[in-house]
Amino acid sequence: MSEFFHMGGYAFYVWTSYGLALLVLLANFLIPLNYERTLLRTLARKLRRKQRDNFESKA
Repeated sequence: MSEFFHMGGYAFYVWTSYGLALLVLLANFLIPLNYERTLLRTLARKLRRKQRDNFESKA
């Protein structure tokens, strides 16, 4: 098992590559989710503001 983790002397490069790949995959998953949540909040805020302005102009 230790030979597997040591990888013939290339363990640092191999595990660093796996780590960076995992980091990029996580970023590719989390960044769009965060962007979508922010965008939906902004759109909801604009819709509430527009509805409030329309209600005030009718009154």
